[in-house]
Amino acid sequence: MKCEYLENRTEYYTDVCVIGAGHAGCEAALACSRLGFETVIFTVSIESIAMMPCNPNIGGTSKGHLVRELDALGGEMGKNIDKTFIQSRMLNASKGPAVHSLRAQADKSEYSKSMRKVLENQQNLYIRQGEVCEILTEYDQDQNRKKITGVKTFNGTVYHCQAVIIATGTYLNARCLCGEAITYTGPNGLQAATHLSSALTDIGVKLRRFKTGTPARMDARSLDFSKMEEQKGDVPIIPFSYSTDPDSIQKEQVSCYLTYTNEKTHEIIRANLDRSPIYAGVIEGTGPRYCPSIEDKVVKFADKDRHQIFIEPEGLYTNEMYLSGMSSSLPEDVQIQMYRTLPGLEHCHMVRNAYAIEYDCLCPGQLTLSLELRDISGLFCAGQFNGSSGYEEAAAQGLMAGINASRKLKGLDPVILDRSQAYIGVLIDDLVTKENNEPYRMMTSRAEYRLILRQDNADLRLRKTGYETGLVSKEDYEKTMTKALLIESEIERLNSVSVGGKASVQEFMDKHGSAPLKTAFTLAELMCRPELDYESLAELDPDRPVLPRDVIEQVEIEIKYRGYIERQNSQIEEFKKNEKKRIPSDMDYDKVESLRLEARQKLKAIRPENIGQASRISGVSPSDIAVLLVALKNMTYQNPDHNE
Repeated sequence: MKCEYLENRTEYYTDVCVIGAGHAGCEAALACSRLGFETVIFTVSIESIAMMPCNPNIGGTSKGHLVRELDALGGEMGKNIDKTFIQSRMLNASKGPAVHSLRAQADKSEYSKSMRKVLENQQNLYIRQGEVCEILTEYDQDQNRKKITGVKTFNGTVYHCQAVIIATGTYLNARCLCGEAITYTGPNGLQAATHLSSALTDIGVKLRRFKTGTPARMDARSLDFSKMEEQKGDVPIIPFSYSTDPDSIQKEQVSCYLTYTNEKTHEIIRANLDRSPIYAGVIEGTGPRYCPSIEDKVVKFADKDRHQIFIEPEGLYTNEMYLSGMSSSLPEDVQIQMYRTLPGLEHCHMVRNAYAIEYDCLCPGQLTLSLELRDISGLFCAGQFNGSSGYEEAAAQGLMAGINASRKLKGLDPVILDRSQAYIGVLIDDLVTKENNEPYRMMTSRAEYRLILRQDNADLRLRKTGYETGLVSKEDYEKTMTKALLIESEIERLNSVSVGGKASVQEFMDKHGSAPLKTAFTLAELMCRPELDYESLAELDPDRPVLPRDVIEQVEIEIKYRGYIERQNSQIEEFKKNEKKRIPSDMDYDKVESLRLEARQKLKAIRPENIGQASRISGVSPSDIAVLLVALKNMTYQNPDHNE
């Protein structure tokens, strides 16, 4: 990193600056540096690198999908949680494979330390503690917009660079609220970033206020776990990362516990709603609908006589226990009253009180699908700054922002994952295209093609993209290709092996409560029966090869759900047709006759890249899409070189 010392300031010259070292910033900085660019990552506190200020876990419903996809593309989160987890569970295991989601309880201190070690030892990457207070730009005549030239810290140091990635999390102009008490800090009492918001506004970036919250932490010595339901981890343990050896992570796990609120809890909350900043009108920002505070739960779900609360350890070397599902901004005296109404918490001692946190983030409609700001070349955004919530959503955006910033510096087209390719594609498309008026949380229901986008096949879907991008090694890519060939070969074999007619086969069918075979069936056809699976058919299939567990899993899913998968693949083909119909970036919507006023306004604001994206914009109707298709067709006739 080239440095110059001038009379009144210090100047450095680098390639990429990443602002924020949370989960988004870490992935962004690692991606840029691993792709060959000198990168500086800024944080207000080095102790906050990859910090978990809220829930001490990685994964969960739909979020586990994101972590698997992140790993398949060459990200770090899956590897890091495999090194630092203390409990692992597969959620929704009793349901279909589309909604299976891995979730791991982290030792939050070790998770942060481990990620910091990765960053500190990454070639081309430099960590800098300091607050960025200004984004430096200049006007580019060729692009007809501003472009990034560097950043400036509060101490006056200038870092000249070609790309900046903003990943400020919940630190930007943050304030924490606990009843009547308001502190102007970031999460966990760390320093907030108080200068960057106004600087962003000065260069034309539009901001808004969002809110999130976190529950209290309790001293484990003061809890009676005998009154709670124990939640143990799964055996065997399944790793997040495809590069982790499953045998290497089998270990003794720590238990979590389940308890419930009750009517007494709810009475205390209702009696003190006037002291909650949420209901007293003190909080300006909008909170997450899908992760509400306990006050919101009691008010909005008044018919519920109890809510489940998970008591989760924060690590192996601390007595702090996290109260998942009970975030609050009520005053501390009210908090301790309500917590002590829960079974097992009658004598609890609070280590950290719950609080709400407000912060600045990006208004929708300013990003492209590459996560670059439309009006400022080289300025990329990721994580909660984009209006999302959750570590996993942040990390996924950070990786994609890092990849695309690097590709921009190389003069390459960005990597854009669409909704049929990955949950990451759904996440980014929703953030860019939709007017999210609350912190966005990933859910399986948001993915139209979730039977294809399973967490178990993320490597088969995305490893090639990671390899072509440069973040996945040739060795890891070839392992995935070998796995794909084994799956294909075994499915072909099962489709060709016939059984039936023999007495031993009929005995097998009777033993498994299966209908008798009147004609010959292939092993694949038998496997489609709900009472049968790959393992149970072993005695009818003595010549089967020895295959890895993950290959068998894919074979069984592909065969059992073949009809549904084929139907969804047909839907994806139709989806792809609209995604391929490009819309010129300089499209003049004012000249498109018959477009409704609302549609014209929305299209001008978001400037979709293709017809598919345009169709998902709120306020753009199917009739508007039909008008737009006619306009594009006319443009093609007038200009045959136009790429329809």
